[in-house]
Amino acid sequence: MTEATGQRAAELRDRLVSELVNAGHITSAAVEAAFRTVPRHLFAPEVSVEAAYADDIVEIKRDERGALISTMSAPSIQALQLEQAEITPGMNVLEVGSGGYNAALIAELVGTTGQVTTVDIDPEVTDRASRLLEAAGYSRVRVVQADAENGVPEGAPYDRILVTVGAWDIPPAWRRQLAPSGRLVVPLRMKGVTRSLALEVEDGRLVSRSVGICGFVRIQGEGRHDERMWLLRGKQVTLRFDDAVPSEPELLDGVLAREPVAAWSGVTVARAEPFGTLPFWLMTTLPGFCLLSVDPSDGGPGVAVEPGGRWFPFAAVEGDSFAYLSVRPSGNEGRVEFGAHGYGPHGGQVAKAIAEQVRQWDRDHRHGPGPRYEVWPADTPDDALPDGTVIDKRHTRVTISWPHAGILAPNRAVQPVDE
Repeated sequence: MTEATGQRAAELRDRLVSELVNAGHITSAAVEAAFRTVPRHLFAPEVSVEAAYADDIVEIKRDERGALISTMSAPSIQALQLEQAEITPGMNVLEVGSGGYNAALIAELVGTTGQVTTVDIDPEVTDRASRLLEAAGYSRVRVVQADAENGVPEGAPYDRILVTVGAWDIPPAWRRQLAPSGRLVVPLRMKGVTRSLALEVEDGRLVSRSVGICGFVRIQGEGRHDERMWLLRGKQVTLRFDDAVPSEPELLDGVLAREPVAAWSGVTVARAEPFGTLPFWLMTTLPGFCLLSVDPSDGGPGVAVEPGGRWFPFAAVEGDSFAYLSVRPSGNEGRVEFGAHGYGPHGGQVAKAIAEQVRQWDRDHRHGPGPRYEVWPADTPDDALPDGTVIDKRHTRVTISWPHAGILAPNRAVQPVDE
């Protein structure tokens, strides 16, 4: 690397970190110092220095079908998880998912008195991480090639476990290998929607302390869980079911041939305004919640949208009909109105149900703290669980509880799909 390249990298690194601080992604002096110290470009030799310091992912590996299976996450997402973890000097930290750069950031946070272990199932990924960590001066990070479903018992207990791949469940090994006062930060997928949860042990279960919006490549190995899909129009329009599939999905065949019916909520948001709790409110109140995928490359939008509006992937199926969240321009410039478009004989009813839940979210939860997430052992009886929605997984039962008892969704278990 030339002196000019090194100077350019330092300038870009400082600019990136300042942007992350100004945007609120970095909130602590310790995380800021780690980001200003670790040379991100040394962990991204596949791309330019400019690309290495963009707030975007860096691709590491794709599978034989071309799907991404390993990336270096965007800096803003890495900052989110590190802030959630609250790592301090001297801690023993396990990272699940190895890219190298994030492990180096953790090494800066734990200091010379702490320990960092990073584990990945793919030997190509761990070989790459080992090589880059060594070259960047972080040989003290221990790199392990293994299926993280079993954690890394050598070196446990860990004060922090950071999972940097999307997980569908929390295997018992992670819980066992967490120190009594430890914290697990994990991007957990719940009915298709992922959130980064900072979890701590409390009375035998894991309880959320903070929640962040995120996106990660999915975990491989024994912990992998594939969605079930129902194609509505070739490969262009698909409904994705993460936990439970309708008993008769074939009733939806040909549903897109009907004219859509729209229902509008009267609830508006600014185009750039976040609404991260809305998907979870819909998830916990709408039977048949699923995700809608549309590939517009086959020609046309695939599903109905209003002029100047857009569709969102959050949908619900009821028998022979379904509807999905959408927006249209409102009367106020720069704002859009939430609603839904429905297809099928009862699509209008499903769309109205979505619109009604948007109104209830706006009235009761839009400006609130959001739900409480708890992760219980799989053998926990129903009467020991809090009010709310229950999502049953292989190893755990996840509960999502909203803060106002009078308007909680009913306790409703979602059974897992057999692998």
